[in-house]
Amino acid sequence: MDMHPIRAEDRRAWPARERRAGQTQAVMVLALLCQFLLGMAVNLFVKIPEDHPGAKPPEYFDGVAQSVTWAIADGGVWLAAHAAFGLVLVLGAAFAVAQAARSGSRAPLTTSIVGLVAVLGAGFNGGSYLNYGEDFSSMIMASLFAVATASYAAGAYLTRPAE
Repeated sequence: MDMHPIRAEDRRAWPARERRAGQTQAVMVLALLCQFLLGMAVNLFVKIPEDHPGAKPPEYFDGVAQSVTWAIADGGVWLAAHAAFGLVLVLGAAFAVAQAARSGSRAPLTTSIVGLVAVLGAGFNGGSYLNYGEDFSSMIMASLFAVATASYAAGAYLTRPAE
Protein backbone atom coordinates (compact mmCIF):
# COMPACT_ATOMS: atom_id res chain seq x y z
CA MET A 1 0.00 0.00 0.00
CA ASP A 2 1.38 3.39 -1.02
CA MET A 3 1.59 5.73 1.98
CA HIS A 4 1.39 8.82 -0.24
CA PRO A 5 -2.06 10.08 -1.26
CA ILE A 6 -0.61 11.22 -4.60
CA ARG A 7 -0.38 8.73 -7.44
CA ALA A 8 3.16 7.65 -8.31
CA GLU A 9 2.89 8.88 -11.90
CA ASP A 10 1.79 12.32 -10.67
CA ARG A 11 4.77 12.52 -8.29
CA ARG A 12 7.20 11.68 -11.11
CA ALA A 13 5.65 14.30 -13.38
CA TRP A 14 5.98 17.05 -10.81
CA PRO A 15 9.00 19.23 -11.63
CA ALA A 16 11.99 18.20 -9.52
CA ARG A 17 13.30 21.76 -9.21
CA GLU A 18 10.04 23.04 -7.79
CA ARG A 19 9.91 20.09 -5.38
CA ARG A 20 13.46 20.86 -4.18
CA ALA A 21 12.57 24.54 -3.75
CA GLY A 22 9.63 23.55 -1.56
CA GLN A 23 11.77 21.15 0.45
CA THR A 24 14.35 23.89 1.02
CA GLN A 25 11.61 26.19 2.27
CA ALA A 26 10.40 23.47 4.65
CA VAL A 27 13.96 23.14 5.97
CA MET A 28 14.07 26.91 6.46
CA VAL A 29 10.92 26.70 8.62
CA LEU A 30 12.61 24.10 10.83
CA ALA A 31 15.84 26.13 10.97
CA LEU A 32 13.92 29.26 11.95
CA LEU A 33 12.18 27.35 14.74
CA CYS A 34 15.58 26.22 16.03
CA GLN A 35 16.77 29.84 15.88
CA PHE A 36 13.68 30.92 17.80
CA LEU A 37 14.51 28.44 20.56
CA LEU A 38 18.11 29.66 20.69
CA GLY A 39 16.80 33.23 20.90
CA MET A 40 14.53 32.28 23.79
CA ALA A 41 17.51 30.76 25.61
CA VAL A 42 19.44 34.01 25.06
CA ASN A 43 16.47 36.03 26.26
CA LEU A 44 16.09 33.97 29.43
CA PHE A 45 19.64 33.04 30.38
CA VAL A 46 22.05 35.63 28.93
CA LYS A 47 22.78 39.09 30.28
CA ILE A 48 24.44 41.09 27.51
CA PRO A 49 26.89 43.57 29.02
CA GLU A 50 26.41 47.22 28.13
CA ASP A 51 30.11 47.75 27.37
CA HIS A 52 31.04 44.91 24.99
CA PRO A 53 32.92 45.60 21.74
CA GLY A 54 30.48 47.26 19.35
CA ALA A 55 28.14 48.56 22.05
CA LYS A 56 26.77 52.08 21.54
CA PRO A 57 28.69 52.64 18.29
CA PRO A 58 28.77 55.97 16.48
CA GLU A 59 28.26 54.07 13.19
CA TYR A 60 25.64 51.29 13.04
CA PHE A 61 27.22 48.82 10.58
CA ASP A 62 30.69 48.89 12.15
CA GLY A 63 29.01 48.37 15.51
CA VAL A 64 27.01 45.40 14.21
CA ALA A 65 30.15 43.78 12.81
CA GLN A 66 31.98 44.26 16.10
CA SER A 67 28.98 43.18 18.21
CA VAL A 68 28.31 40.02 16.22
CA THR A 69 32.00 39.12 16.19
CA TRP A 70 32.09 39.60 19.97
CA ALA A 71 28.87 37.62 20.44
CA ILE A 72 30.26 34.63 18.52
CA ALA A 73 33.74 34.75 20.05
CA ASP A 74 33.01 35.79 23.65
CA GLY A 75 29.25 36.03 24.19
CA GLY A 76 28.76 32.65 25.84
CA VAL A 77 27.36 29.47 24.36
CA TRP A 78 23.73 30.55 23.86
CA LEU A 79 24.49 33.96 22.39
CA ALA A 80 27.30 32.56 20.22
CA ALA A 81 25.03 29.81 18.90
CA HIS A 82 22.20 32.29 18.22
CA ALA A 83 24.45 34.78 16.41
CA ALA A 84 26.33 32.15 14.40
CA PHE A 85 23.16 30.31 13.42
CA GLY A 86 21.69 33.66 12.35
CA LEU A 87 24.52 34.00 9.84
CA VAL A 88 23.85 30.45 8.63
CA LEU A 89 20.17 31.38 8.19
CA VAL A 90 21.15 34.28 5.94
CA LEU A 91 23.11 31.88 3.73
CA GLY A 92 20.20 29.41 3.74
CA ALA A 93 17.76 32.16 2.81
CA ALA A 94 19.96 33.26 -0.08
CA PHE A 95 20.26 29.63 -1.22
CA ALA A 96 16.45 29.30 -1.07
CA VAL A 97 16.07 32.31 -3.38
CA ALA A 98 18.62 30.93 -5.85
CA GLN A 99 16.97 27.52 -5.84
CA ALA A 100 13.49 29.02 -6.24
CA ALA A 101 14.71 31.16 -9.15
CA ARG A 102 15.97 28.01 -10.89
CA SER A 103 12.60 26.31 -10.35
CA GLY A 104 10.92 28.69 -12.79
CA SER A 105 7.88 28.94 -10.54
CA ARG A 106 6.63 32.23 -9.17
CA ALA A 107 5.29 30.96 -5.81
CA PRO A 108 8.55 29.65 -4.35
CA LEU A 109 10.47 32.63 -5.73
CA THR A 110 8.11 35.16 -4.16
CA THR A 111 7.94 33.42 -0.79
CA SER A 112 11.69 32.87 -0.64
CA ILE A 113 12.40 36.53 -1.45
CA VAL A 114 10.02 37.63 1.30
CA GLY A 115 11.71 35.11 3.61
CA LEU A 116 15.19 36.41 2.76
CA VAL A 117 14.18 40.04 3.37
CA ALA A 118 12.59 39.06 6.71
CA VAL A 119 15.65 37.02 7.77
CA LEU A 120 17.96 39.93 6.87
CA GLY A 121 15.73 42.37 8.73
CA ALA A 122 15.60 40.12 11.78
CA GLY A 123 19.37 39.79 11.71
CA PHE A 124 19.97 43.53 11.46
CA ASN A 125 17.57 44.11 14.34
CA GLY A 126 19.43 41.47 16.35
CA GLY A 127 22.58 43.43 15.64
CA SER A 128 20.79 46.61 16.65
CA TYR A 129 19.79 44.99 19.93
CA LEU A 130 23.42 44.06 20.55
CA ASN A 131 24.51 47.61 19.69
CA TYR A 132 21.97 49.60 21.67
CA GLY A 133 20.08 47.16 23.95
CA GLU A 134 16.66 48.53 23.00
CA ASP A 135 13.74 46.15 23.53
CA PHE A 136 11.95 47.32 20.38
CA SER A 137 14.81 45.86 18.30
CA SER A 138 14.14 42.49 19.89
CA MET A 139 10.42 42.87 19.15
CA ILE A 140 11.10 43.71 15.51
CA MET A 141 13.47 40.73 15.29
CA ALA A 142 10.77 38.41 16.65
CA SER A 143 8.13 39.88 14.32
CA LEU A 144 10.34 39.40 11.27
CA PHE A 145 11.04 35.83 12.41
CA ALA A 146 7.27 35.27 12.24
CA VAL A 147 7.07 36.82 8.77
CA ALA A 148 9.95 34.66 7.52
CA THR A 149 8.48 31.50 9.04
CA ALA A 150 5.04 32.17 7.56
CA SER A 151 6.54 32.95 4.17
CA TYR A 152 8.63 29.79 4.02
CA ALA A 153 5.70 27.71 5.29
CA ALA A 154 3.51 29.17 2.54
CA GLY A 155 6.23 28.42 -0.03
CA ALA A 156 6.53 24.82 1.14
CA TYR A 157 2.75 24.45 1.00
CA LEU A 158 2.36 26.05 -2.42
CA THR A 159 5.07 23.91 -3.98
CA ARG A 160 3.68 20.57 -2.89
CA PRO A 161 2.39 18.32 -5.66
CA ALA A 162 -1.29 18.73 -6.55
CA GLU A 163 -3.48 15.97 -5.22
